[in-house]
Amino acid sequence: MVPDFPHRPLANAFVTLEPLSEAHREPLRAACAADPEIWETQYSLSLYGENFDRFWNGKRIADRDSGAARHFAVMSDTRCVGVTGFLKIDRANAALEIGLTYYAPQARGGHVNPSAKRLLLEEAFAAGFVRVQFHVDEINARSRAAVLKLGATFEGVQRWDRVVWTGRRRSTAVYSIIAPDWPAVREGLDRRLAAFGPGA
Repeated sequence: MVPDFPHRPLANAFVTLEPLSEAHREPLRAACAADPEIWETQYSLSLYGENFDRFWNGKRIADRDSGAARHFAVMSDTRCVGVTGFLKIDRANAALEIGLTYYAPQARGGHVNPSAKRLLLEEAFAAGFVRVQFHVDEINARSRAAVLKLGATFEGVQRWDRVVWTGRRRSTAVYSIIAPDWPAVREGLDRRLAAFGPGA
């Protein structure tokens, strides 16, 4: 059993992850509206348009109150550029998922994703979790490549495991990083981030 752990800001030289609060509502809405088309094909739920309010007023609060998930605003140079977090927190089995990750177009392909994942992984393993998993839509080639680049292990595809918000039946690629993997994964992430220089 993993003891309860605080939902607190996480920061490094590149990004700050801030627990979602009312102050993030409109900046995050704007970030999510920067790429409307991506929600149609790449995500199980949508944070665009009226769907953003459904998430904000519904799932975000339910997740917070139940402890099932912890959502963070991704801040880069004091700007909100996206969202990420811990999902399916299972303290009894010391396992959780990192997901609901979205970055505005200008934040993709650089230091934001590896630095945010570095923070989340450090927090999870330091808290006592032994398994961190990633569930990615089978057709989302970019996200699948990004998860592999982190150093995660591909475990297989769960075929037709869920219906996404558009009504499409999705198959999910499953990846994991377990506690024995973490030192090597951490070293690899630190090398990647060093190449960007401090505060890139």
